[in-house]
Amino acid sequence: MTQNQSTVSSSDIIQRLKKKGDFLHLSRQQPRLFSKPTDFMLSQHTNVKIIAEGIICFEPLSLTDKDIVLSCGIHGNETAPIEICDDLVRDILISKIVVKQRVLVIFGNLAAMDIAQRFVTENMNRLFSGEHKNIEKDQTINNERRRANQLEQSVRAFYLGRVDDSIGSRYHYDLHTAIRPSKNQKFAVYPFQHEKPWDKQQLQILLACGVNTILLSGSPTTTFSYYSANNFNAHAFTVELGKVKPFGENNMSDFKEVIDTLTKMLCGQSLELKAFEQADFLIYKVNQVINKQQADFVLNFADDMPNFSDFAKGEVLAVETGAIYKAEHDGEAIVFPNASVEIGQRAILTVIPTTI
Repeated sequence: MTQNQSTVSSSDIIQRLKKKGDFLHLSRQQPRLFSKPTDFMLSQHTNVKIIAEGIICFEPLSLTDKDIVLSCGIHGNETAPIEICDDLVRDILISKIVVKQRVLVIFGNLAAMDIAQRFVTENMNRLFSGEHKNIEKDQTINNERRRANQLEQSVRAFYLGRVDDSIGSRYHYDLHTAIRPSKNQKFAVYPFQHEKPWDKQQLQILLACGVNTILLSGSPTTTFSYYSANNFNAHAFTVELGKVKPFGENNMSDFKEVIDTLTKMLCGQSLELKAFEQADFLIYKVNQVINKQQADFVLNFADDMPNFSDFAKGEVLAVETGAIYKAEHDGEAIVFPNASVEIGQRAILTVIPTTI
């Protein structure tokens, strides 16, 4: 667009989106284009609602039975999921594919994408379930906190916004990539279920996505997926799809199973799911949550050690003034180790094998 964005009409924006499908590009380059909600139709079969920059909803006019949230870019440098969702949104907008389910797609931290960083001020995936409101005396309400609140409200409005007052099956796949490599390239965190049983069919869907490693969360958290699971009874997961890479450097063929399965779900096509067998999965439960308490906190292993690397009982995992953290079981493995977090935040999860 060469015109001053204040002179661009809604019809111009809509026609461009239908032709190019470049919603993410415009959200990043000209966010003011979406400063007010915009509604339009795709070929008289799908209503499109642009809620804000980076937040777009697709609602078929036909009856649906699933409400699906796809979120990505909650950390701005986790590019593979952003590219996956960008392609899906483009294909929907240009009518290459037609959705048969209600779909909300969220590109989370646009400002962090622009600087190719995990976040600008603080980790957005620690700010959900109202945590964005908890402001310390020396803090201000930064953009990550504002955006987390906006994303919560968008998800709430989406799940509660069925025009026929029915309740569809709710899903939320919060797509990420990890800071470090993993022994298991793709894995998913299954949010704490508050005594509800773990749903084996949901693991079968993940298996169809090429994700066979599952971490069962043992307590409430302030992550985006837990927000949807806890507040709206959604089948929600934080899905890790490999390692952080710059935009354009992802081998998208690595994500073929994810893309194919999500596309089928969105388009109302049946999934050919393999019958659940415990042997198909590597399932872990949390054993230790190690929080950084001192500025001198250091990990006792290499920075590039992969997620799910395991240790013998008694091996030192990390040290800081007043504390030495050790593996409590043979085969205890590390996930998401990060010594650079703020004091008081989680620096390591340790996990041990389990079954469901």
